[in-house]
Amino acid sequence: MTTTLDTMKARYTVPFETIKKFNEEGFVKLSEVLDPEVLHVYEREITSQVKALNTQDIPLEDRDTYGKAFLQVSNLWQHSDLVKEFVFSERLAAIAADLLGVRSVRLYHDQALYKEPNGGITPWHADQYYWPLSSDRTVTVWVPLQETPIEMGPLSFAKGSQKHEFGRDLPISDESEAKLKVDLAESNFPLVQEPFTLGDVSFHTGWTFHRAGANESDKPRAVMTIIYMDADIEVIEPTNEFHSREVDAWMPGTKVGEVPASPLNPVLYSAN
Repeated sequence: MTTTLDTMKARYTVPFETIKKFNEEGFVKLSEVLDPEVLHVYEREITSQVKALNTQDIPLEDRDTYGKAFLQVSNLWQHSDLVKEFVFSERLAAIAADLLGVRSVRLYHDQALYKEPNGGITPWHADQYYWPLSSDRTVTVWVPLQETPIEMGPLSFAKGSQKHEFGRDLPISDESEAKLKVDLAESNFPLVQEPFTLGDVSFHTGWTFHRAGANESDKPRAVMTIIYMDADIEVIEPTNEFHSREVDAWMPGTKVGEVPASPLNPVLYSAN
């Protein structure tokens, strides 16, 4: 009998053309990466953990833009063996390594992102603004846990924006949404916004600008994400107010110039 673990260990072949597309465009959406029945098993456990660990108790209408974007719970793998099985998946980690062109990847952290019914937009931003890391060899896998049509607010991308310099100093905010909406359009970066079928996933680099629309449905948009980094990446000197907090939270004990090899940052895949 095939188990969820067996499924998550099986390799997914990434064609050369897909890797080339990823490096040119800063993201890629892959079809049928995960089995829907297996995802249903993980979704039940991830949702249970989100409900247990969520600390957001302010009514939706009283929150700021970031608070309305989603319920955010991180490092669920520390609270559930089944979620750990998902987050430590060789199948997803190997795809990340192939796309980045590195031999090994380690975990930065995971995040469940649940956009509530009537939840607001996720403003334009680039994740790596927050990460004090020495290279751009970082990637996030975005895994919807249900069918995600446009009205639920799937992730959308500015194609080719991973090398764009404007906006790299902007935290996710109303300001980043307003400024990047104008700049990315004027710079002719096409907006790619597509629905996700259950089993589809996307991967985007740390510097790829992305956003998500509001959830106009009557159901939560449940998403699990995992952030990977080149296993040889190093921590750099902080350059903004968030960097020191990131080290303390996700790479504890790691000093500037060191590889983040803390117990929270295991190597999840290494090529033979």
